[in-house]
Amino acid sequence: LQDFDAESPSSLTDISMAWVCHNVEVLCVAQEDGSLRFRHCPVFPQELADQLLHRMADEGVLNDRTVGIFQNLEHLRLRRACIQSSRLSAEAFRRSLCPHKLQELNASHIHSDVTISDVLHGLTSSKLCRQGLQTLLMDGLRLYGGAGEESLQASFSMLRGLKKLSLAWTDLNDRGLEDICAIPMLESLDISGTNVTDLTPLLNCQSRLLSLNAHGLQKVEMPASSFISVLSKLHLLRHLDISNDRLVMDRDDLVQQLLERPGMLPQLVSLDVSGWRGVSGAAIQAFVEVRPGLRFIGLLGTGAGGSELLCGDGQLKVAGESSLTQLCEALRRYSDRESFIREVLAHLYSHTSDMEEPQPHIVKLVLAAMRHHTDSPHVQLVASACVFNLTVQELVLGMPLRLLGNVVQQLLTAMKNFPNHEQLQKNCLLTLCSDHILQVAPFDRYEAAKLIMMMLGNHEDQTVQRMAVAVVSILVSKLSTEEIAELGAEAYIMKQLLSIVQQKASLGVVDSTLKFALSALWNLTDETPTACRHFIQCQGIELYMELLESYYSESSIQQKLLGLLNNVAEVEELRMELMNEDLVEHILSLLINPEVEVDISYFAGGILAHLVSVRGAAWSLDAELHSTVQEKLHSSVLSWSSPEHAMVSYRTFQPFYPLLHVSQCPGVQLWALWAIQFVCRQNAPQYCDMLQSEGGTDILRVLSSHADTHSDVKSLTQNILKILEQNIHPTSSGTKRGNIISVS
Repeated sequence: LQDFDAESPSSLTDISMAWVCHNVEVLCVAQEDGSLRFRHCPVFPQELADQLLHRMADEGVLNDRTVGIFQNLEHLRLRRACIQSSRLSAEAFRRSLCPHKLQELNASHIHSDVTISDVLHGLTSSKLCRQGLQTLLMDGLRLYGGAGEESLQASFSMLRGLKKLSLAWTDLNDRGLEDICAIPMLESLDISGTNVTDLTPLLNCQSRLLSLNAHGLQKVEMPASSFISVLSKLHLLRHLDISNDRLVMDRDDLVQQLLERPGMLPQLVSLDVSGWRGVSGAAIQAFVEVRPGLRFIGLLGTGAGGSELLCGDGQLKVAGESSLTQLCEALRRYSDRESFIREVLAHLYSHTSDMEEPQPHIVKLVLAAMRHHTDSPHVQLVASACVFNLTVQELVLGMPLRLLGNVVQQLLTAMKNFPNHEQLQKNCLLTLCSDHILQVAPFDRYEAAKLIMMMLGNHEDQTVQRMAVAVVSILVSKLSTEEIAELGAEAYIMKQLLSIVQQKASLGVVDSTLKFALSALWNLTDETPTACRHFIQCQGIELYMELLESYYSESSIQQKLLGLLNNVAEVEELRMELMNEDLVEHILSLLINPEVEVDISYFAGGILAHLVSVRGAAWSLDAELHSTVQEKLHSSVLSWSSPEHAMVSYRTFQPFYPLLHVSQCPGVQLWALWAIQFVCRQNAPQYCDMLQSEGGTDILRVLSSHADTHSDVKSLTQNILKILEQNIHPTSSGTKRGNIISVS
């Protein structure tokens, strides 16, 4: 398993390997055959050469071109080659890898036409590999290639030094098994899921075979008694896996015969009989008691494993379902076996429903299962439910941050892969609806917000909608200006959120979904002219005019509505869209009403200040209304007292500076000054630095000293300058401007 320790950074080797993989084309030149070689290649330590090949395969950049770099045998010497799941042709494999003195090769699940026959031909064509190769893994490959090919191009037995061979889930047949059993030094064999019908050839290597994996042999034609007879003669066997992925009853008493046969496999250290339902617990107990050297037994799905001897806490490890310890062992052992993982997760969900202490090691195991089975909706469904159980409420606080980041990434992958699976979406969103995860876990919040908004269009379920909007609202508030601009450029996001607002408004409800949708819209339009245009094009202004009236007594709703209209008003070329007499008069009433909270009056004043500003669109409404707005702005700002709570936060003061120009009317200037003074008092170190670094201090001094500046404006300006003098910091910082929101 990958180490998810949040406190330890990636190693320099990992960082370097990742960089080389992502820049391999730039670092190389093409050879005559089209493959690549490094322009400048130092002598790699052998372990690093192995790691580079493995990392290239993992990153998906290993192909016929890039594998050419390993033709340089002097500088890149391979011993343990992993090309699992890569895309290599037989020729590229033979040309670039077979000349190396390989000791191990993992060629499982190659995504090309390479066959077992091709790999054998390449390896046996090299004297070094014939004699030196000790481990060969070719799981998931086909024996033969083209039509008519019925025999291998080379023999397994030609690999004279081979000790470990894995051909699980291939079309290996009885003839192939006979050839394999002639390998003179073979000690470990995996023939799980193959077409083998008869295990008798194994007797040819009974004097050396130490490990046998033979689960999922659905085509075996031997009677159970004959099967057990062959196994009983493998006296040196230390590891045996005859588990059954189908989780069926042991109707032929195969396992029972194995357990009860006297003197059976005395050297056994590991036995796996998981999946055979109905196995006798007493027989298991008796078998284990006479084998003190046994270190592992697989009992998942058997119904056995409940005794104290089989608890799994001591030297004997047990994969089963009777305890968390057994389930964790099963997760470790069976991560690539879907039917077993489904069984484990179903039991794990029950065991984790009332956890009291954080269990990060279990979370890691569940995530590994999710990664191994990304295409299984059942695994993703139950695993996501387990993740919720393991991270709910205070449990999440005990999880390493990097682990939480991986939790988020895995949940988002599940949501992306199964966009129409409503229950899975709910499970994932339940975990994501955590302030702690959304605020501090390391993950790509921009991509997450985008993905969840896309998913939202597939679901009308109110629970899904509520959680998705809540998560998006938090995520948007954490994005940078550039990310907000990119997200705001996606018109479908604006349409989705406005549609939700319209739906809620038509019912006249005030719930968390409405509030979170309005918060997301507010933050999405912050300093984002494109998003503001989308808002207007989607008839957002008309909708917000209706909401301002229908939710007149709901201050939390009013604040969010006015906050967004403030963002629109900041865009000079869009101010004309707000020149609606009914709208302006309504906003003016919110400014001057003494019963309205300062928060509401403040945002109402901001909209009006921008509309009567000398910058941008000319005032197109009644002249008397223009004068009234200017006058009421002046008197209202002077009457405001600063609220004790945090009303708003700012990333920059740039939208305020045009309002502080000496040509502006006093009411406009006062509104901008009051806002600056308010946040400077709330958080002087942060906002004083911001003012100074942006040149705002100079603007304030000009305004304070100008002969035409109104006395009220001068007084407020000088107050801010005094705060600045008391709080001068050399560095600047800023935070997201927008409403302060929480999932809870």
